[in-house]
Amino acid sequence: MSWLDVVGWAGSALLVFSLLQARVLRFRVLNTIACTVLVFFNAMIEVWPMVAMNIVLAGINLSFIVRLLRERHDEAVFEVLRVGTEDDYLRHVLTSHGEDIHRYQPDFTEPQAGEGAFIVIRGDETVGVVVLARDGETARVRLDYVTPKYRDFTPGEFVWRRSGLLNGLGFTRVVTPPNMVGAYYDKVGFRRAEGAYVLDL
Repeated sequence: MSWLDVVGWAGSALLVFSLLQARVLRFRVLNTIACTVLVFFNAMIEVWPMVAMNIVLAGINLSFIVRLLRERHDEAVFEVLRVGTEDDYLRHVLTSHGEDIHRYQPDFTEPQAGEGAFIVIRGDETVGVVVLARDGETARVRLDYVTPKYRDFTPGEFVWRRSGLLNGLGFTRVVTPPNMVGAYYDKVGFRRAEGAYVLDL
């Protein structure tokens, strides 16, 4: 097998692998790379219809990537809905994604009366759920979950950024659990304190 054959097979394998991705941004990025590899491969063996097709597909992917990156922090694209802990749709989301939720936050238990719950949506899609427990004026994060499709995004940030939403509920700060996997928190105004992330509202 020649090095060119290896390039062709690698491009094809990456193309198939990209289709298995649940995350929308990761899918677009991997698919673009695969198309670029296949453009090179097909140009080398002079299969011009395939070259043209992969150039078009790469262009389509790039346009989606640009739009996704532009919209990922856009408050006009993501909406935050406050819901009750007994809300049927909240229960449905938590049940449907229960296994995935416990993979990332194994200590999470179902919302309790008096806790605050928020669903982040994009159009008619649910992209995240945030559950907060009240501790005086402190909102303690019990759940900050992102659905697999939007895992390259940080929809919880829209709950934190709209400080008026939490201020209106009497909160002056937000604290995450010590074991929270939250690499994005320091990018949206949180600071590290006593092993947790803290946001002053």
